[in-house]
Amino acid sequence: MPYGAYPDFEFEIPVGTGRVGTVGDSWDRFYVRVLEIIESSKIIRQALAKLPEGDIQAKVPRKVKPEAGEVVGRVESARGEMLYYVVSDGTEKAYRLRVRTGSFMAMGIIEELSRGIMVADLIALIASLDVVAPEIDR
Repeated sequence: MPYGAYPDFEFEIPVGTGRVGTVGDSWDRFYVRVLEIIESSKIIRQALAKLPEGDIQAKVPRKVKPEAGEVVGRVESARGEMLYYVVSDGTEKAYRLRVRTGSFMAMGIIEELSRGIMVADLIALIASLDVVAPEIDR
């Protein structure tokens, strides 16, 4: 589901192939991260080339007063998909706000992936999932 300016850029979406290690293992996930850095650099170079000359400043309202109701929004973040669920009662403050991050979702698979591995290897496993501890507790 493309959004923003992504359709304006040429890039590949890196996926694990087992070129380094076995498909889906820690080495494979690390190699995908390296490929993601390369592709991100390509996107940044293209974005800079298309940036118009002159000052750029967005006008952002200081206060937002949404209509009463609920909405779900999702965006790509550094650690995967970030999902926001907001319930509004029509005032400036949300009645309910939930944020689900990529790190939170990655922690759900740790138990399955860690079966049979040594405790020392758990560090590499969690690191290969690119988990950021403060993101888990949103």
